[in-house]
Amino acid sequence: MRIPLLARVHVGTVAVLSVLTISACLLIAGLPRGMQASFDQALRRSLSTASAQQADLTVTVASDSQADDLHERGQFDARDRQWRELLPAGLRPLVTPAGTGSSHASAKTSLTPITGTSGTRYINLGWLSDADRRVTWVQGRPPGAPGTTRYDGETIPVFEVGVVVEALREMDLRVGETRTLGENDYVAVKIVGAFEAKEPGDRYWDHNADIMHVAKVQPPGSLDFEKHITSLMSDDGLTALSGEGRHLSYNWVLPVDPAAAGAMDVPGLTAAVADLDRLIGVQSTGTASPYRLITGLPKLLGDFRAALATAETVMYLVLGGLLAVALGVLVLGVQLLADRMEHTLTLARARGGSLRQVAGTGAALTGLAVAPAALAGYALSYLVPGPVLPIVHLGPVIMVLVTVGYAAARLAVTYRAPLHERRDDVATARPTAKRTTLEVLVVVLALAGAYLLRARGLDDSAGQDPFLLLVPVALTAAAALITLRCYPYPLRLLVRLAARGRAAVPFIGLTRAARARSASVLPVLILLPALGVSVFAAVISDGISGTQVQASWQQVGAPIRMTSNIEIPAEAIAKVRAAGGVEQVVPAQTARVQVGYGAERAEAIAVDVARWRQLMGGAPFDLPDLSSGALVSSELRGRGTFEIGWQSRLKLATRGVIESVPGFYTEGKFLVVNIDVLTRPAVNTLLVKGDASVGELKRLVPSATVVSQQGTLRAIQDDPLTSTVRWTMIVVTVALAAYALAAVVLALVVGAADRARAVSFLRTLGLSERQAQRLTVLEILPMILVTTTVGLGLGLGLPAALGPAVDLSSYAGDLPVAGHPPGLVLPGTLAAGLAAVAVLGAYAHTAVSRRRRIGAVLRVGDLT
Repeated sequence: MRIPLLARVHVGTVAVLSVLTISACLLIAGLPRGMQASFDQALRRSLSTASAQQADLTVTVASDSQADDLHERGQFDARDRQWRELLPAGLRPLVTPAGTGSSHASAKTSLTPITGTSGTRYINLGWLSDADRRVTWVQGRPPGAPGTTRYDGETIPVFEVGVVVEALREMDLRVGETRTLGENDYVAVKIVGAFEAKEPGDRYWDHNADIMHVAKVQPPGSLDFEKHITSLMSDDGLTALSGEGRHLSYNWVLPVDPAAAGAMDVPGLTAAVADLDRLIGVQSTGTASPYRLITGLPKLLGDFRAALATAETVMYLVLGGLLAVALGVLVLGVQLLADRMEHTLTLARARGGSLRQVAGTGAALTGLAVAPAALAGYALSYLVPGPVLPIVHLGPVIMVLVTVGYAAARLAVTYRAPLHERRDDVATARPTAKRTTLEVLVVVLALAGAYLLRARGLDDSAGQDPFLLLVPVALTAAAALITLRCYPYPLRLLVRLAARGRAAVPFIGLTRAARARSASVLPVLILLPALGVSVFAAVISDGISGTQVQASWQQVGAPIRMTSNIEIPAEAIAKVRAAGGVEQVVPAQTARVQVGYGAERAEAIAVDVARWRQLMGGAPFDLPDLSSGALVSSELRGRGTFEIGWQSRLKLATRGVIESVPGFYTEGKFLVVNIDVLTRPAVNTLLVKGDASVGELKRLVPSATVVSQQGTLRAIQDDPLTSTVRWTMIVVTVALAAYALAAVVLALVVGAADRARAVSFLRTLGLSERQAQRLTVLEILPMILVTTTVGLGLGLGLPAALGPAVDLSSYAGDLPVAGHPPGLVLPGTLAAGLAAVAVLGAYAHTAVSRRRRIGAVLRVGDLT
């Protein structure tokens, strides 16, 4: 048979099959690329927003004797080259070349006290390999070569150093003065200059925060703070710097370039960091002090991998459902094409055509329809930016192979005997014992798998947990089997009820629905996963959205929060109250207070709780009312009336236990008191209600950090990984809805010939056009309603069935996505749409059939 001629005759059906193939291949090949590109972007953002100390690789060694000292820049450069040569292949593309980015070496002492300060003031000695490129000297001059002086009868070295401008004020230092350091092994420093950073926001200073800022440390049991600063000396200072008698360490920073990272490389990068740590440890053989690798990169990668595993799991679930539904719709299209060719193939078989010829003709025509379309969809997927994954190549191939294979297999089974007519509408074969046993086993395994998954949780020690991927598939298969088995029984009951009435249309329509051909099972198998996965995606997306709003309120604690590390003046508070868009301002004070008379400390906030509750309005959380006493955390419960030290000694009665203070404390020891218990509140926090500009409020109070609930919500929603999950859910939901509607339409068209034949018979018996329309609706609608109901229940039940195995907190501000009632708008709309399409299809079918003559449908002898 001539395939091009058949394609021209059935051009409409071939075109439908081609369009379905293009859309399916585009989705299956394009979505994974877009997802993986978003995963890469999320990893790069995670590395770039983390501190450089966490993301970069730092090799460090302590010098405990003169034998371990390094006195020349060349010694540092040689070791830097050595560390870079040890980098495993997987890490080399990620580490920036020497001399670029924040790559540098340093030498620093620690815990070097100023003599006579009783350990409350420390000036450490420091050297940076690229200090000349990083700082600007604003007072005095850069340090030079060290000298010597006499102190306590000994000759001690004098280092020329510079300090950051902040240290002059915070530690009462002056340019030009000399300070003696140490308690026994003395050295002196002469402060010859003060500097500022050329780029204060550069990630470089994450490694050297001790040089840029004065560190304040509160020792246990003390109410006073120690102050530490690291000074800068010149290259010449290295010649006199020794680790003998003081804490000295040498450091080499190998910075990581976030732009070179890829999500698919995460497992290899984690292993490479472990290999580098081992190789660096080997270099310590024969030395007094071991070399160590200090980095938070494995933790960053581990946290990202945990969030990525959940994203991939959800993506695999919805994409697997999309693939199954797309294949089902394509199979429906093949079935429609086979029905259209039934007369041609039956005639060819009756005239001596072999089974291979008949099946080959159908497979060739199907291949002609789907192969070019699959190639077109595959080519269009390259418009989506992102790496090319194996599924990009395999998806279209699977589509073509399954579609062509089904066409060949179906035709081979249908035409294995010439002119063998079947009456699927009269009787159906009883299922065998083996088939029934297998179906029961599938249902039992699905239920047991769901229970075990909830009981044991997620096991991602070996990567993706296959159990999590199989359980939803098993639940869907079990729901489909139960639906197919139970579908006829309520219809038979309705048929019995309809038989008692006088109207013939309900009885005939419901009878035809109950005796549906085996081919009508396929739409059920398509609609069920389509509705189940789309509803699951909608529920997950809605849950993430609701939890994101709650998380933003939990993180901020007010529409706008202003916090300062110093007291906010009363005139500044007045300016904030008068600012445009400000409706209400609630002042508060936060501090770390003494509990009792010992060393126990707790975080505390003093605020007018009643006004704060009023300011929060419709926020998704609330604080208990407080008129006196204190609200305490669970770690402070059970103390009754206790005493704290805060400005003065205060006795407070416990009025309630709270799990968190939104915007402030979520764990540990904390308490909330009314602000009027303080003698003179030193306000350092303002809770603001209104739509005021964050920038304007920051200008009014320069010392304050200003955050808003809306800004925090946008930051949570704009996270690349979160955005990927959300938009993929939306795309898949829309695609599955479209495929579900397509399945309904194709189901109507596939059964159109048999339906037209039955209606034509009944028309000879006096059936009216309106009755024909009602008959068609009654035949189609039960299948739509039952499948829609089961699919809706499956989609709503999947999140509960998976339970804690899918942790979506990474995409919702680290709050668990639970306790949000699923929205029924989208599922209800989809169900209504399916029913509407079925009704419209029935009316359209009867409208088309009305123009047909009965003689064009019925054969000679059909009425005898």
